[in-house]
Parts: sequence; C-alpha cells; structure tokens
Amino acid sequence: MSATVGGRTHKPTATIGWPWRDPSGRLSPFKIVVLAALFVPALWVSYAYTHNLLGSRAVNEAIHQIGLWGIRLFFVALAISPTRNILQWPQLLLVRRMIGVAAFAYLVLHLCLYILDENFRLLTVGSEIVLRIYLTIGFAGLVGLAVLTVTSTDGWVRTLGGRRWKRLHQVGYVIGVLAVTHMFMQSKADVGEATWMGGLFAWLMAYRLVAWLYGRGGRMPLWTPAGLGVVVALLTAGAEAFYFWMKMGIAPWRVLAVNLTLIAGLRPGWVVLIVTLTLCAAGLLLSLVRRQRRVQPA
Repeated sequence: MSATVGGRTHKPTATIGWPWRDPSGRLSPFKIVVLAALFVPALWVSYAYTHNLLGSRAVNEAIHQIGLWGIRLFFVALAISPTRNILQWPQLLLVRRMIGVAAFAYLVLHLCLYILDENFRLLTVGSEIVLRIYLTIGFAGLVGLAVLTVTSTDGWVRTLGGRRWKRLHQVGYVIGVLAVTHMFMQSKADVGEATWMGGLFAWLMAYRLVAWLYGRGGRMPLWTPAGLGVVVALLTAGAEAFYFWMKMGIAPWRVLAVNLTLIAGLRPGWVVLIVTLTLCAAGLLLSLVRRQRRVQPA
C-alpha cells in the first residue's frame, strides 16, 4: 500500500525478500510481530467456526467477519503515514505494504467464502454482484485494491515512475469511499461500526489535505490533527443523528442527547474523538520524552 503526505511520495521501503526481514536483510522483530498479528483474525474466525461460536448461519457470519477485517486492515494501512508523522515513528513504513497486502488477502478470502456459500455457482455469484448494488460497490473496491497490491512493489515504482505511481495509488482514497459505502449498505440496521469507520476515514482524508496545504513534508503542530479530530467527531455524531432521523424518524436532538449521556455506550462520534485525540496525545508525550532526552547531560 502507499500513501502521499504533504505532496511527497513515500515509496515502499522493503525490497524483494522475506516479509519478516528489514531492507538490509536482517530479521526485524517489529515486522515479525506485525506479520504474526495479521493471522490472528483469520485464526479466530476459523476457531469460532469449528467450535460453533458463529451462530446458526456460521458460514454467513464467517463471510461477514473476514470481510470486516479486510476493510479494517485496509484503513490501518491508510493510517500508517499520518500515524508515522504524528508519532515520529519511521519504522511504521516498514509494515505498510504488508498490512495492505493482508487486507487484500482477507477480502479475496471474503469473496471465496461467498462463492463457497453459493456452492460454487459462479453465474449466480456474478449475477448477484451485478444486480445488488452493495455487492457491485464491494467488488469494484476489491478490483481496485488488487491493482494497488500488484503495483506496490519497488519494480512497479521504477516502471511507472514516481509521479505516475503516486497518482495510481491515490486510487486508495476512492477505495476507502467504496469500502465505507459497502459497509453502510451491508450493515442495514446496525451501522455503528460503519459510521465510526467513515468518521475515521474522513479524519484521515482531512489530515492529508491539511498536510498538503502545510507543505514541507506535511509537518504540522499536533493541535492541528487534534482539532481535526474534534471537528470530525462532531460531524460523525451529526451524521449518525441524521441517519436515524431519515431512516427511523427519530428526532436528531434525541440521538445527540443519548450520545452525550453515554447511555447507549460509546457511539461513533466518541470513538472517532477518542482514537484521534489518543493518537495526538501519544505523539505529544513521545515528543516531550525525546526533548527531555536531548537536554539531559551525557
């Protein structure tokens, strides 16, 4: 996966080789831990399926869970560059491609399980993808992600050239829109996760826009992404209230009031606020620690 921050293209850092090694060829404990963690969701779904923990429609629930994890990992890959800048943690770029490829693998598995659920009737699967708009949107996102996965290597960067490669991988932002839309349409009644995922995606896009406006590598004071988090959290809460108003006729102010009291738990606006402000607070803390180390005598 790739991302552009402040107008600069961060090229994939890993050369051809084993995913658990760094660019110099040495074993990377960080990459090993991330690689192992990427298998955990699939192993959990497999365990839950074999131990009858997925309910009466086990295959359907497995399809749903694997697809959700594919989208989650895709958004994690999109979040690597902003997180790296806020935390000043360059090593994060080492695992961006790995996470993006894992997201694609999960979504391919999601499609394969759907084909399995349809007893390998490929014509039926094809017609469903064409006739059901949320499946059409999801399949379009999968095709786009396949292109990004194939062209994520250093060889493709050299073949396309940095500028064209950067433009191609900006398709990832369109895929993000398709992913959120697919989640909303597929979730039906329970749109909580789709709403906060949409809010976090909006924050990631707002961050990139502001970083581009700042220039000079996208460096910005930490109050800027924190302020964006507050604004996007409020917009997310408003979007949720608007959804319930349009879908169920519930007055928006009643939804907002429930959100403020936390009676219904952490609603999407709160999730966006907590995630973004926690990230900025961690960046501030690490910045203070580094500054303290610099001023300490040897």
